[in-house]
Amino acid sequence: MTGNPFLQALAWLAEAAHWSGPSGIPMRTLEHLGYTALGVFVAALIAVPLGLLVGHTGVGKSVAIASAGAARALPTLGLVTLFALLLGIGLTAPLLAFVVLAVPSLLAGAYSAVESADPATVDAARAQGMTEWQILTKVEIPLGVPLIVGGFRGATVQVVATAMLAAYVGNGGLGRYIFLGLTSQDYPQMIAGSLLVIALALLLDLALLLLQRVTAPRGAKTA
Repeated sequence: MTGNPFLQALAWLAEAAHWSGPSGIPMRTLEHLGYTALGVFVAALIAVPLGLLVGHTGVGKSVAIASAGAARALPTLGLVTLFALLLGIGLTAPLLAFVVLAVPSLLAGAYSAVESADPATVDAARAQGMTEWQILTKVEIPLGVPLIVGGFRGATVQVVATAMLAAYVGNGGLGRYIFLGLTSQDYPQMIAGSLLVIALALLLDLALLLLQRVTAPRGAKTA
């Protein structure tokens, strides 16, 4: 194809045929969001309780930080390929990779949230006879909610930006446009798919940023 590939990508996005049917943009976007939500949810079940425990007790903090740093360094495409070879084609392989990718941000957000609580406030709560569970759930977590949301924000943006790799092992999502375009050398379709992923990541980032600001304590908002 000749001409400006970017303009051709915009023209591809403007075609009505690409906005309907099981392979249309709305359906692929829902699939992409589903992969992202599932990956972040499973990662949160692991990372958030662990992060809260580490932040509250201080036990295993160095190990948690080192593990999170190591997980960030792992190549997602390599993980998807490895898991696909071990587990076969399907959703399990990319989902495991997304979980590994999301855990570091969620873990850091959770233990940072607890650590950010004013020690004087925590000591006052303890002096009033609160149990450690009550201190965690009624003092430390409420004060640290913005940082927890920040962890979800970082994890969500990272996963939604790489969820296109689900199509690499036969799944759907917006990555289908990228890999189909690559296979057929349809570069406008590839660019269009990339633009859709970028737009979705920016929208989710903005939504979670607003949520992070809304959940901030009043003093933090003023500051």
